[in-house]
Amino acid sequence: MSVIAVATFAVVTCFTPGPNNTMLMASGLNFGFGRSLPNVLGVTFGFSGMVLAVALGISSIFAALPALYTVLKVVSMAYLIWLAWRIASAAPAAQNAEGSRPFTFIEAAAFQWVNPKGWIMALGASATYVLAGNALASVLTIAATFAIVGFGSSSSWALGGTALCRLISRPGLVRVINVGLALLLVISLWPTLRELGQTFL
Repeated sequence: MSVIAVATFAVVTCFTPGPNNTMLMASGLNFGFGRSLPNVLGVTFGFSGMVLAVALGISSIFAALPALYTVLKVVSMAYLIWLAWRIASAAPAAQNAEGSRPFTFIEAAAFQWVNPKGWIMALGASATYVLAGNALASVLTIAATFAIVGFGSSSSWALGGTALCRLISRPGLVRVINVGLALLLVISLWPTLRELGQTFL
């Protein structure tokens, strides 16, 4: 297994827009990087743990029970639509002292299991880079690579949201950006929705 190949796959998939990165940017925008750090760490370790679990055998369960994967997609889409609403309705940083808050470490880690992009990444990595003759070592290498790259990606998106917040002084504009991020999150669900349509039609 080429570590460079795994790292390249991780960089491309982790840094490109998706539900995690949209959520992290919105968190940085609305709560700042410090309060978003548990979110960053939850995404980082939650996803690398998910990659580890999938590579060690969960993928075989979906191969044997494809209907279960379809159910997961439906649940994931419903949750992400709710998350989009939560982002769109988030109050600007100056107004969110009460009520809204960033994701906790546990919430962000658990979110990985209902993230369609995350499943595609984890299944793709395990199918492509796990070596049959050296499975455990390659699985651990893949998970560690995603942890390192994932922390860089998660931090970058949260810091980007924080920097954007510092450039914006009007709460109304923050609200517009929140709505825009929520719409991007919904748009990111299109491939999963199309796949579900092909499954049921």
